[in-house]
Amino acid sequence: MVLAGFYNDPEFANVDSSENESILPFKGTILRTKSGKISSPVEEPCVSCTTFNILAPIYKRLDQQNQSVRESDFRAFWLARNERIVDWLLYESSSIICLQEFWVGNEELVHMFEERLSAAGYKTFKLARTNNRGDGLLTAIHQDYFKVLNYRELLFNDCGDRVAQLLHVKSVVPFSINQNNCVEQEILIVNTHLLFPHDSSLSIARLHQVYQILLYLETYQQENKLTPMPVILCGDWNGSKRGHVYKFLRSQGFVSSYDIAHECSDGEADADKWVSHRNHRGNICGVDFIWLRNPNKSRKPLKISWAEAAFGIIKFQLQKASLAENDAFAFLRADNSVDHITYSAFCDALRQVNLTGLSYGLSFQDTKDLWVQADFDGNGVLDYEEFKVCSSPLICAFIRLNHMDEDCSSDDSDEGNEEETVGFTVKNAALFPREVEKGIWPENYSLSDHARLTAVFSPVRLRCPRRSL
Repeated sequence: MVLAGFYNDPEFANVDSSENESILPFKGTILRTKSGKISSPVEEPCVSCTTFNILAPIYKRLDQQNQSVRESDFRAFWLARNERIVDWLLYESSSIICLQEFWVGNEELVHMFEERLSAAGYKTFKLARTNNRGDGLLTAIHQDYFKVLNYRELLFNDCGDRVAQLLHVKSVVPFSINQNNCVEQEILIVNTHLLFPHDSSLSIARLHQVYQILLYLETYQQENKLTPMPVILCGDWNGSKRGHVYKFLRSQGFVSSYDIAHECSDGEADADKWVSHRNHRGNICGVDFIWLRNPNKSRKPLKISWAEAAFGIIKFQLQKASLAENDAFAFLRADNSVDHITYSAFCDALRQVNLTGLSYGLSFQDTKDLWVQADFDGNGVLDYEEFKVCSSPLICAFIRLNHMDEDCSSDDSDEGNEEETVGFTVKNAALFPREVEKGIWPENYSLSDHARLTAVFSPVRLRCPRRSL
């Protein structure tokens, strides 16, 4: 299926004509095969979600020789491109739309998006980045499928002026969890755009942004006494599957919807299997994700997972300084003649590798928390054996992987104290233009410097122990 108006548009000449074939709307949909033949209607309700960094006109460069020439200076250019973006979004008609780099500073563009999305049945929420950066986020929820119960804004107030949106929604159409019980499914949705890793010292800032999101989610659920429910995280994460953010989210029970749909592993072999972005340096990478966490996923306490990820960054920074394990221990020990690391020496070493002392680095409390995690025996110093464990992300990853894929129903201790809840299975996911799924960035694609990602989820009954959040 192809939108007729785009047949002769060179903008879309590279887009596979079957690109929308696999994207199923939420409900009541007639499906067509590639040949156009009508197939059976969808028998079960599905939730579809699209995330797309639409490249704000204030950032889109039109002349590589003159970087100051931006699309925002040419109304005809930015308006036509953004109208095509809305055309595609409305054609796909996802239940949930999460946009990044939305040009909130331009009233005409904002009005165009809000008016067209509203006319199509969407309720929209926009959020500008702090310090008048000009761009921000837009989340649209289709009112035929979801009622918005609550909306919250998270301002990181960090060096990148990043923000996040949290939406608590409930399905309009009840889902049957057994013969006698139907539920209006509730979901927590987050839309965000993380800091770009201009250098490796910003890794800790990016990790902290994700930590704040997950902590905010936990706090929101506790304050509102919510039962366990699915969480969907959407956005431009500005980091690949090799990064600390990816590993941190995996440790917290999240799965990448695209990787699940296409059976991609977390291993190095699949790290570059797909791409979704060509950045301003000309590099192509996979940075756009729709993360899913079901309510029955077991996970470590958030602070422990964060500490493990932070130690992974510390080890990376030490390796970057060409320090082997023994040398790294000596570096952290500083000039002390003793065979252990003191807290003050630990703080001094982190400062030297740009992890503290900067506006985006570890705070005093972060550093103290890491020290407490590392000092297993609580004697106030860190010996070599403790250092080897806390600085080894491989050990931590092994521990995590042994618990990550266990669901609550496998724990016999919870038998008799379980409840039925609703989660999701990943039914499908696709990146557009389709060439990016093969790790290729098409040269004649100019709708954005990001591909858009759409995932389709099917509700599924789950058993989960009753627990306090």
